[in-house]
Amino acid sequence: MQIKSIRTFRRDLALTKPYTIAYQTISAVENIFLVVELANGIIGLGAANPSPEVVGESPDQAFANLQSDAFQQFVGRDIRHSFQLIDEARHLFPDSPGTLAAFDIALHDAFGQFLGIPVVELYGQKIKALPTSVTIGIMNIAETLEAARAYLQQGFRVLKVKTGLDVTEDIGRIRKLREQFGPDLMLRVDANQGYNADQLIRFIGQTEDARVELIEQPLPVGTEDELRILPLRIRQTLAADESLKNGEAALQLAQEPKPFGIFNIKLMKCGGIRGAFDIATVARLSGIELFWGCNDESIVSISAALHAAFACPNTRYIDLDGSFDLAEDVVKGGFIVEGGLMRPTGFPGLGLTDVAL
Repeated sequence: MQIKSIRTFRRDLALTKPYTIAYQTISAVENIFLVVELANGIIGLGAANPSPEVVGESPDQAFANLQSDAFQQFVGRDIRHSFQLIDEARHLFPDSPGTLAAFDIALHDAFGQFLGIPVVELYGQKIKALPTSVTIGIMNIAETLEAARAYLQQGFRVLKVKTGLDVTEDIGRIRKLREQFGPDLMLRVDANQGYNADQLIRFIGQTEDARVELIEQPLPVGTEDELRILPLRIRQTLAADESLKNGEAALQLAQEPKPFGIFNIKLMKCGGIRGAFDIATVARLSGIELFWGCNDESIVSISAALHAAFACPNTRYIDLDGSFDLAEDVVKGGFIVEGGLMRPTGFPGLGLTDVAL
């Protein structure tokens, strides 16, 4: 089945509630969308929201790349050759993960629909459902407790708390959350590179009784060797995020002693589902658990990450809440969330509905 057309568009998607992380406050997010239409009318949709601070590619650059003649050359090609087309795009844009993610996701969506099966079943579904964490930005203790209470009332039981500006305040917030909501709440922390080694050790020591499940990217990129000297029991709870961009980085981070016991895979860092599986394979062979994350993204790319995550046997954690706080989107569907548990819809492709192009 031939690809009839490829086109791209962009949307600035407002957030229902702005939030703060260690280096910026975010109130709206720009997403780039790619539409792949097949000769039989099937439409595959991809999306990208790369972070220039992390991967060196902006949404503007991704949009320009996707509009270029480089992608028009794929018009007329056979959707059954999707993996080959993705490999060719990776050769053309090796340093543009957002560009690749949009193309990769759109082809997966179209190919799954062409076959009449969900994307996850292309690779073999290993997991049926997992609880997703929901994210609380950097705020004072009262606001943190209020946000946590609202999420708990919605049925979520896993919170990821952004930290990294003030370790003393961070410790107080985490301890107060545990004190207020008891043992049934699962707590994760994302420091966004905001600590040094001494601050990390202090944070861990003073929140030990709060039972933090994992800490995401506590130190800046390039300081991984400072983590390698920490005790194994600590390193096993640390998740690589900004340090982990692709399969090559995964190979480096898998060398003993491993600085991280968990790999956080984001499609916007590694260029889509195919790139994600490069990292996932290294992790599986190295005994490293997988944690699937996201930026502030459309349901389109969140659904793609969920399908990829559930095809990997070493997936243990998901943090796929990036579309929850969007005031608008171009699709619905994609996944189901019930009582904090997240799962694919079971419909072909990514299971997207109400597509407004």
